[in-house]
Amino acid sequence: MLYIIFTGVLIGVLISAPMGPIGVLVIQRTLNKGRWPAFFTGVGAALSDIIYCLLTGLGLSFVTDFIQDNQTILQVVGSVVLIIYGIYLFRNNPSRQLKAPTETPNTYWRDFGTGFLFTFSNPLILFFIIGLFARFNFMDSHYRFYHYIVGYLCIAAGALIWWYGITFFVNKVRAHFNVRSMWLVNRIIAVLILIMAGVGFVLGLKDLLNY
Repeated sequence: MLYIIFTGVLIGVLISAPMGPIGVLVIQRTLNKGRWPAFFTGVGAALSDIIYCLLTGLGLSFVTDFIQDNQTILQVVGSVVLIIYGIYLFRNNPSRQLKAPTETPNTYWRDFGTGFLFTFSNPLILFFIIGLFARFNFMDSHYRFYHYIVGYLCIAAGALIWWYGITFFVNKVRAHFNVRSMWLVNRIIAVLILIMAGVGFVLGLKDLLNY
């Protein structure tokens, strides 16, 4: 259970952490509208991520036997997906996607809705989620139904922890924060993903060669 809680929170953070378009939007709203409009934007993005995680989990549950028989291969493939994603993050500069903020008044529901639609409109996140699930063997056939419930709740908690933390931090340093410096955060996250994926790839490849 502790492993499920840890990996669930970790997956939730890793899905939310890369500073793509939604990250830029949250940072921008924190700087221009305040912390809570930005946080609710992140909550909308987290809901979208959870939906994609559920879709991924349901899809993988139909091939549980295949996953168990090919766990090592899936670990290698999942690690390759993470490596490709990490390289993309490392080379991508999210500040280029920044747009001028609008002055029209809105509500937390509108912030929530835009965060959800902004993230849900990018189904490519499924490949990243599949890579994470395969890397951490998150959909183990020995789990009971309450394990899955705890796992998905922890993914949601991890995502919310990230958005709460990033909006808190940016709000505290708003007077000194340069949005263009996000490329550094992006690269740090990318390096962490690459290290994690590299370790998984080497271990998986080693198991394949010793099989």
